[in-house]
Amino acid sequence: MGKNTKWKKYFWAGTLAAALLVCRLALWRLPERTVAWAEDTVPKRVALTFDDGPYPNLTRQLLDGLRERGVKASFFVVGENAKAYPDVIEMMYEDGHLIGNHTYHHVQLTEVGEEKFKEEIRMTNAVLSEITGETPAFIRPPYGSWNKKYEEELNLFPVLWTVDPLDWCCNSSQCVYQRVVTTVKENDIILLHDCYETSVTAALSIVDSLQAQGYEFVTVDELLLE
Repeated sequence: MGKNTKWKKYFWAGTLAAALLVCRLALWRLPERTVAWAEDTVPKRVALTFDDGPYPNLTRQLLDGLRERGVKASFFVVGENAKAYPDVIEMMYEDGHLIGNHTYHHVQLTEVGEEKFKEEIRMTNAVLSEITGETPAFIRPPYGSWNKKYEEELNLFPVLWTVDPLDWCCNSSQCVYQRVVTTVKENDIILLHDCYETSVTAALSIVDSLQAQGYEFVTVDELLLE
């Protein structure tokens, strides 16, 4: 074999090796770029929660608005209200919202004895189980007052909140809206009440505003456990 032939052979072998190396490097880096792009487009998540319902007109109005927007929320309901308006609880359940316990008479649990504490929770669980066929796994204790020593026995996970606009003392929906959208951040749990027209109106405006900012609304179990 002549010198020119050998030189050509080594030249093309080196060229092929270099090309393969470039391809391997490109393939190795492709997943990194793909992962980085996916992480950049993950929506910010937030949970919208409502206490004290259901109420026959306002809660239905709220459910209709959430359904139109494709949003799931979490409702912590009072047992005596759930018993009075089972059809509204059925709407919540059919729309895929999380339904939690908020005691039967909206009592401050740390101010009652052990027997009353458990009775308030079990009575509400029984009402909700009869309507939906499922027993709640989450509770929001009224006023945020809870006793951890009963958690295991009652098999309930307490859920509080991180954003409280004090909607019960706002005299307009704009007041509620501003207090939420100016403070909310990713992974927040927003506390509202579906017994006030101002809060229901504000809630739907909050959804519109935060969705436009790239937020995704999830239920509290999705936010806390996933």
